[in-house]
Amino acid sequence: MAKSAGTAAAKKEVPDASRKAKAARAAPAKKPGDLAALRDPHLYINRELSLLAFQRRVLEEARDERNPLLERVKFLAILGSNLDEFFMVRVAGLIAQVDAGILEVGPDGMSPSAQLLAIRREVKRLTGEAHRCLRQEIRPALEEAGIQILEYSELNPKQLATVNAYFNETVFPVLTPLAFDPGRPFPHISNLSLNLAVLIRDEHGVELFARVKIPDSLPQLVPVRRPRQRPGKHRRPAQKEAYVWLEQVIAANLAALFRSMRVVEAHPFHVTRDAEMAIKELEAEDLLETIEEGVRQRRFGSVVRLQVGDDMPKHILDILVSNLELDASQVYRVKGQPPLSRLMHLYALDRPDLKDVPFVPAIPRPLVPASEEDDLFTLIRRQNILLHHPFESFQPVIDFLSKAARDPSVLAIKMVLYRVGRNSPIVEALLDANENGKQVAVLVELKARFDEESNIEWAKALEREGVHVVYGLLGLKTHCKVAMVVRREGETIRRYIHLATGNYNAVTAHLYTDIGLLTCNEALGDEVTDLFNYLTGYSAKKDYQKLLVSPVNMRERFEALVRREIDHQVHGRGGHLVFKMNALVDPQIIRLLYVASQAGVKVELLVRGICCLRPGIAGISENIQVTSIVGRFLEHSRIYYFRNGGDEEIYLGSADLMPRNIDRRVEALFPLEGKELIRSVKERILAIYLADTVKARHMQSDGTYTRRRPAPRARALDSQAWLIEQAREASKAAG
Repeated sequence: MAKSAGTAAAKKEVPDASRKAKAARAAPAKKPGDLAALRDPHLYINRELSLLAFQRRVLEEARDERNPLLERVKFLAILGSNLDEFFMVRVAGLIAQVDAGILEVGPDGMSPSAQLLAIRREVKRLTGEAHRCLRQEIRPALEEAGIQILEYSELNPKQLATVNAYFNETVFPVLTPLAFDPGRPFPHISNLSLNLAVLIRDEHGVELFARVKIPDSLPQLVPVRRPRQRPGKHRRPAQKEAYVWLEQVIAANLAALFRSMRVVEAHPFHVTRDAEMAIKELEAEDLLETIEEGVRQRRFGSVVRLQVGDDMPKHILDILVSNLELDASQVYRVKGQPPLSRLMHLYALDRPDLKDVPFVPAIPRPLVPASEEDDLFTLIRRQNILLHHPFESFQPVIDFLSKAARDPSVLAIKMVLYRVGRNSPIVEALLDANENGKQVAVLVELKARFDEESNIEWAKALEREGVHVVYGLLGLKTHCKVAMVVRREGETIRRYIHLATGNYNAVTAHLYTDIGLLTCNEALGDEVTDLFNYLTGYSAKKDYQKLLVSPVNMRERFEALVRREIDHQVHGRGGHLVFKMNALVDPQIIRLLYVASQAGVKVELLVRGICCLRPGIAGISENIQVTSIVGRFLEHSRIYYFRNGGDEEIYLGSADLMPRNIDRRVEALFPLEGKELIRSVKERILAIYLADTVKARHMQSDGTYTRRRPAPRARALDSQAWLIEQAREASKAAG
């Protein structure tokens, strides 16, 4: 990494958040539509710092005593995993820019080196607070609940005998110590691995260095006392459970690996590497082979972060820093055991009494057959059907494809697969369809970050069975979520379509909030057909009337919809926008939203993660409210509501308001048709989220977030809990 990232000169580039916010609030009111004035860097929040602000909201959930105890542990683990990905992708990209001498600044005016300095400060604060939360809040609460996480030094003789026997029988055969000396190079440290840096002394008094990798193929929590279980549905142990982390067991038994030598000291460390893959598609004869090689090479990317304990001595740290070719600013000391992501092993303990109460997702009423003749296709012909996951079941989507695979009237199935996960029932349905003689065409997006390996396996499996598999458009990642079933019905051909905001992944469908639409609308079917022809062939259709497709017409159409709302407001018809998304980054759309606010349009934004817009600035954005919901489920649905002078419109889809989604991906936003469906999404989803007083945070103009509190004597509303309760009631009614 270039040393310039840590220089005093770079420090001067870092804008103070409170100073920027103050300057923004004090800025004179801009003339509505004055886009040049709206380019002022004080009006924009840095993308990376906004993403770290989201991680702070995740940490808040870990500290919230209203959450079940092991769910709080899970939020700490999620924070750790999110920071791992943040360094692998975002920080790695900034380091590459600094090393290349790139000085270009973003809309917020921060250079790459300034961003790295600001990131380091905030990450150190975040991880420090997270580890304090674990030590001071979570561990005492766990012990009170009967779960002890012990230090190896705290074990009594009986426990030591149990743990050391486990080491000799199970752990020792798996370990492979790697030496580092003049005859043997420094060992490769794989991405996200946990390791021990070991200093040993031979019989001649010479000190040597070795590395021992903590095997991730073994349980990371070693039980030192197995509790007796009480009977009952939500059983809890009759005595305390006790565990010790695997790396402590290994560190205490290193003498078994280095016979005739003295183990001087051992310290854990964790490495994060650059995980971005530069894919030169124009030069790649076989994209599948190129992606496979990229996945293999990912674990060899340059190191972007080294996490060590705060007690690691300088002489050990110097060995790591020198051989991993690190800058001192890439070293993060933590008071605790890195990494936080390993806490997911603690969450996995069988203690349902310390986790969220499970619920059964509802089946939407329109999908409940009134008679034996009502098959799924009949129900879809009857009306458009909306599915809100995970509150409503994902099973109808699986059934839609499974039934199509077996139905003799179905001629073809076309589908885009972005993230499907392993053991996918969706892919099994496609394989069954192919075996049953259907024409099956699947676009598999190989460049879905961190899911490339799974997608490669599915692509090969589908190709082996004769399915038509394509890998998307040159230079564009295909991110839209769409499936189409072509069915012969008498003398006609009918197309049944599933469009969604989320992936065809049966596992994440229980963890993410997403919306799907089942329809056989003919006009929409025409455009979905054109979309597939665009993806698999040479269609150059530009005049989509229903769909907003990027990079074809989405930016132009979306901005026109916002301008239409401004026009309604200017002419006294009342302008109102409600946008729900994962991220708001696109500067052009942010400027347009500022113009809408200046015109008096009411703008309500539900932004889960990154938001580069500053709300609440006088004369600029005082009509804009930004709310973030962080709770039990990951908010993933994208919903765009336009009041349109009373003739309301809602678009759903896979696209966030980011340049990559609008300009560099294939995305699709689709319209909801029918006043009943529009009203349902507006009143039973958007309005509930906007009324949340438990999991909602309001964004301030300085980029910080404050929790929304219920009014005096008002009942608190947790939007996700409310939706779960609605699902329970619907399930009871259906049962």
